[in-house]
Amino acid sequence: MALPQVKQTATDARLAALSLPEGGWSRPAREAALARVQAMGLPGARDEYWKYTRPDTLTAVEAPSAAVLNVTDEAPVFGERDRLKVVFVDGVFSAEDSDDLALEGLTIERLSEASDIHWAKDLYGTLEANGQSPVERPLAALNTAFATDGLLIRVTGKVAKPLHLLYRHEDDSSDAILHHVVKVEEGGDVTVLESGPAAARFNKVMEVDVADGAGFHHIRVQGRDHERRAATHIFGRLGTESTFKTFTLTVNGVLTRNECVLELTGDDAVCHVAGACMGDGDFHHDDTVFITHDAVNCESRKVFKKVLRNGATGVFQGKILVKPDAQKTDGYQISQSLLLDDDSQFLAKPELEIYADDVACSHGSTSGAIDEDGLFYLRARGVPRGIAEDLLTIAFIAEAVQEVEDEGIQEEINELVAAWLGRRRG
Repeated sequence: MALPQVKQTATDARLAALSLPEGGWSRPAREAALARVQAMGLPGARDEYWKYTRPDTLTAVEAPSAAVLNVTDEAPVFGERDRLKVVFVDGVFSAEDSDDLALEGLTIERLSEASDIHWAKDLYGTLEANGQSPVERPLAALNTAFATDGLLIRVTGKVAKPLHLLYRHEDDSSDAILHHVVKVEEGGDVTVLESGPAAARFNKVMEVDVADGAGFHHIRVQGRDHERRAATHIFGRLGTESTFKTFTLTVNGVLTRNECVLELTGDDAVCHVAGACMGDGDFHHDDTVFITHDAVNCESRKVFKKVLRNGATGVFQGKILVKPDAQKTDGYQISQSLLLDDDSQFLAKPELEIYADDVACSHGSTSGAIDEDGLFYLRARGVPRGIAEDLLTIAFIAEAVQEVEDEGIQEEINELVAAWLGRRRG
């Protein structure tokens, strides 16, 4: 079926400005991804899963300019932790800023330097391709085809300290495309931290294969460069008795779309996907999550909280698909917004699609103003109004933050939220 002319024109223009990296073991996967993009076309405003978020600046030939914010008033995120730091500057790996990429239970290689005989050959682009059905994700396919850098991470044991991917933005016109592949082998366990604005426009894919009995923990902070635009994707596949947990905190950013597509293929697997965002003014934040249960006695949990004001917009699109043989599924989904004025809006599309009969699945979505009873209680005890509102806001997002297992990271996230609220209070 031919694409609509508007979509065809936009897709052709974007593809004409890019070129496939030469040769190598990833070439067949890249060519297959390019064919997917050409068949699907880049997203348009009339696409069902883009009706709340305008994709035009994410698909334009040139990246919109984004001023670089030099932050000097707070410590770097995760900067006090003992971690293995890997730095990218405007989408390019920086060896001089990174630590030695050697850690027991973990091997790390660059996508652009991996040899032809490589374990990632069977994974690169595979989970992304699987995630294209039943909902097309053309920006992810575009990434698989044209990513110029990224990491190939193999976890063979329990890694003693977190791996921190730090993204720096130094060029106000940078347009970065990064693709990471993570393979957590049986019994392995790793924590991956991500932080930083990355680029003026950022397209990132992370494919995560979690084997039987393995664990993957992911905490991401999308930082303070307000003019940045980002489209990120996580594709995950979970084996028997495996664990996958991810949390994202987003503060500022004119346009952010985070997609997470997970498939539970082994019995007794557990996945938790959570996020909190703080938006002010020209701010649009979209969480789109799709979880497929295809095994027995699995648990999935989604918890998303958004705090919006001065015309900011928040979007949540979440779906749980339970296949016929996925009996004893436990699926929970909640999305809530705190609207601090009458100009902001929250758009939600929660979905359940269930073909098994022995399940416990639920979803809910709410929007509301700050709790006046709680505000009165605090003010009656001498707490100034601004600080009282901040305390209630932190309490509102607490359910999402508590999805992070590490209490130290929980505390650091709460400090980041408090700092953001303090700056807005002035």
